[in-house]
Amino acid sequence: MRMPGNIPLIGEKFPEMEVVTDHGVIKLPDAFKGKWFVLFSHPADFTPVCTTEFVAFAQRYEDFKKLNTELIGLSVDSTYSHIKWKEWIEEKVGVQIPFPIIADPQGTVAKKLGLIHAESSTHTVRAVFIVDDKGVIRAILYYPLELGRLIDEILRMVLALQLSDKYGRAVPANWPNNEIIGDKLIVPPASTVEEAKKRLEQYKCLDWWFCYDDNATEEEKATARAFLERAAKKPEKLLAEK
Repeated sequence: MRMPGNIPLIGEKFPEMEVVTDHGVIKLPDAFKGKWFVLFSHPADFTPVCTTEFVAFAQRYEDFKKLNTELIGLSVDSTYSHIKWKEWIEEKVGVQIPFPIIADPQGTVAKKLGLIHAESSTHTVRAVFIVDDKGVIRAILYYPLELGRLIDEILRMVLALQLSDKYGRAVPANWPNNEIIGDKLIVPPASTVEEAKKRLEQYKCLDWWFCYDDNATEEEKATARAFLERAAKKPEKLLAEK
C-alpha cells in the first residue's frame, strides 16, 4: 500500500487524480482506459527547449496513436498560458499541438508524481511516465532542465514494451539493431535445472541463460527502425526564413 508522500514506481498503478487541462477536466488514469499513455512534464511554457519538445511530440502524435497511445503534458503554468503558448507555436512554427496539457500552478500533481527536484523548487523537471492499457506504470524517465528529450526513443520504448507483453520476451539494447543478436528478442531466464538443460534444444542460445528467438514481425521491426532512422536524420527546417 502506498504511503502518503511516496512517488509512484515502475510496476505500480498510476495514482488516481483529477486534473485540469486546456481540454477540460480529465480523470487519470481512467480517461485513457484501454489505451497506453505518455505523461510528460516540462519546466514552463514559453521556454525554448520545451517548445522544441512540444513540436516534436506533435509531429509524432499519429505515430503514438498507431501504438494505441495518447499524450498528455504537464507544467506549473495555468490553462490560459497553455492555450496562448499553443497559439504561439502554431503561429510562429506552423505546428498544432493536439494533445492536452495539465495546468498545475500549485504544484499538486507535480509533487504527487515526484517532479519537483533540487534544480528548481518551482518548476517541474522533464519527466516521462509510460503507462500501459491497464493503468500500470511501465517506465519512468527523468531529464535535467537543460536537456530536451529524444521523442523517437520514447516511441521505440512504447513499442518495445508492447512487444514484451505480446510475446513474453525481453528486448535487448539498441533493438532492433542489437550488436549481439540483431533484431531477435530474449527468452526469459530458466527457473529450474531441468528447464535450463532443455534451453539449448529449444532456442538459439549463447548459453542456457542467454537464449533468443525471432518473435517480432518484420513490420514491427521496420517500425522500430523507422523511429531510429528518423532520430538520426537531419530534419527540414520548420521556420520559414523571414
